[in-house]
Amino acid sequence: MKRNIFSVAALCALMTFSGCNAFLELEPLDKVSNDQLTDTQGGIRALLANIYTLMPMEDFNYRPNNGFNQHGYDGVNATTNLSFYTDESVRSDASLFGQEGFNYWPYSDIRQVNIFMQNVTAAKEKGTITEDEANRLTSEAHFIRAYIYYGMAKRLGGVPIIDHAQDDEYIPGDPSSVAVPRSTEKATWDFILSECDLAAAYLPEEVEASDKFRATKWAAYALKSRAALHAASVAKYWDRAPLDGPAVTQNLVGGMTAADADAYYKACIDASDYLIQNSGKALYMPSPANAEEAATNFQQLFMQAENTSEYIFGKGYIDGTTNSNQGHSWTQWYVAPQANSFGALKYGRFNPTLDLVDLFEDYTDNGQGASAKIVTRTDGNEDYVIQNFSGNTANLASIPFKKYDTPYEPFADKDARLLASVIVPGSVYDGIDIIIQGGLIRQDGTYFSYANDAVAGQDGNTYYGLGAEGSTLFSGFLYVGNGENSNWTATGFFVRKYMDESVSLGSDNASTNTFIDIRLAEVYLNYAEATVENGSGYGDPTLAAQYINDLRHRAGHTDNISLTLDNVLKERRVELAFEGGKRYWDLIRRREFHTEFTNNRMRHALVPMRDLRDADPKYVFVRVNFFPDENSNGHTFQNVDYYRPIPNTDSNGLVQNPGR
Repeated sequence: MKRNIFSVAALCALMTFSGCNAFLELEPLDKVSNDQLTDTQGGIRALLANIYTLMPMEDFNYRPNNGFNQHGYDGVNATTNLSFYTDESVRSDASLFGQEGFNYWPYSDIRQVNIFMQNVTAAKEKGTITEDEANRLTSEAHFIRAYIYYGMAKRLGGVPIIDHAQDDEYIPGDPSSVAVPRSTEKATWDFILSECDLAAAYLPEEVEASDKFRATKWAAYALKSRAALHAASVAKYWDRAPLDGPAVTQNLVGGMTAADADAYYKACIDASDYLIQNSGKALYMPSPANAEEAATNFQQLFMQAENTSEYIFGKGYIDGTTNSNQGHSWTQWYVAPQANSFGALKYGRFNPTLDLVDLFEDYTDNGQGASAKIVTRTDGNEDYVIQNFSGNTANLASIPFKKYDTPYEPFADKDARLLASVIVPGSVYDGIDIIIQGGLIRQDGTYFSYANDAVAGQDGNTYYGLGAEGSTLFSGFLYVGNGENSNWTATGFFVRKYMDESVSLGSDNASTNTFIDIRLAEVYLNYAEATVENGSGYGDPTLAAQYINDLRHRAGHTDNISLTLDNVLKERRVELAFEGGKRYWDLIRRREFHTEFTNNRMRHALVPMRDLRDADPKYVFVRVNFFPDENSNGHTFQNVDYYRPIPNTDSNGLVQNPGR
């Protein structure tokens, strides 16, 4: 049996088990036999805590190039997020795109879960735990196993299903005695959903405060809702991106029917509905007095997640500066330069795109729910993009810019979720006015960008291209395209969601706010999408419309919009932005990556500039290509990238995925 060596402090933090003093008396797991561990409740809890750490959660410490549970600083990879591989955000120094840089093949982890189930049975037979305790622990193992297989299925399609320890089946010298072929993709999704059902059977509806990061019945239903929606989307849309080869003909990838899609949509709707109607979960602060209060509430949701009625499942942390790197560094790594008081390396590189910012509504509230692009021109042409903006070759005098008195003005009436999720030019963060500016338009209409040259205005004052004289006094567009030093936003925006303004920035791993893996808002959106998408008329359209409008009302909107697929998908993007790679996996499951990223697609930035053509200089905003994308000629997603390669096919004999 493979055993992970982990710290006692980390396990206590992850699980916040009661009886931690007894747990502390145990030796490290690599020095204690399974028989000894099953002699005490503390031993069983240690084993349980271990398998929780195996869950492939795309949290603060997940890095697409390295894997899960990656702590500590390792250069710029530490500041990479799966969101950067989509049109939702970018890393300021790099044109990231494509797939993860590691192979996820967790069969040693699955073996640990399977052996844990055996150990639970052994502990029950010894009288160490009661039958009720054994049932709960076994259901937790089913939940964790479902989560691990979901992590594989969404990356690989059909995989070998191993639901028990194979020790008694192994014939020495004959590895084929325990070889298991790949199941079809449909059979793999069916197994995941059945595991969720087994998890829900004996998990409690509520947990003690000391166990708040353990799974509940509602976590199992929520995971089933998520996995069933993913399976339904693949079943409905897998042939949007045709593939060929043995894996296709054997239905190891794709190969599902419209009837399969509807069955999965029904499973999603049923799981979501049961949770919504019976769990007592509710949206956090659903009725704000105004948009400003809505923004504050939404921001605070991610600071006190596990203590809210919206929280369903997540991961907790303790201060990693004194506890073996068990915290996280979201705030330290993504802080804007003006707030980087401790001199972190490779900071400030989480840059939301203009593509995302343009999706948010304003407060017209006319029942249409239409996105409201940032207004940059007086002629309404918000599709224009200036090419090669860093080359300073264009004259901007002929462009009918809309002029603003402050850099914050274009964003002032935007959906509260934008201002709670994104630091826009002119925002206040930790009491600091964040200055984001990318250049100046001279009095003759020529301009310069991405440089901090000083120019005199008509009023005799000196103006700086990046908004202030010193590099610690502004936060945008310095060292654009410089991989080593690109710590200033290159899109005009920084992330705000999950940023803890109260945390000490003195060192890495000092952040301890909870990662929300699943919250009620996602379940609302799952229900709505499944209701719109299924072809059998299943689900309640009135309820589905209510759920998406409840989210909008929580954001300060006063109208109601109709239930359409476009409305549901837009709400999903603005509500769940930057939360655990959801945009990435939505593009994968709906087979939209190759249509969104086609013909060298580029992502976009918004560059605020000071216009010195007026006696009282105003601000104008320029739509440009994200510089690293332009430098690399954009991105095109290939059909074969919907599935990752199966590792080690030369030795394990498994059928490889298409194009690998």
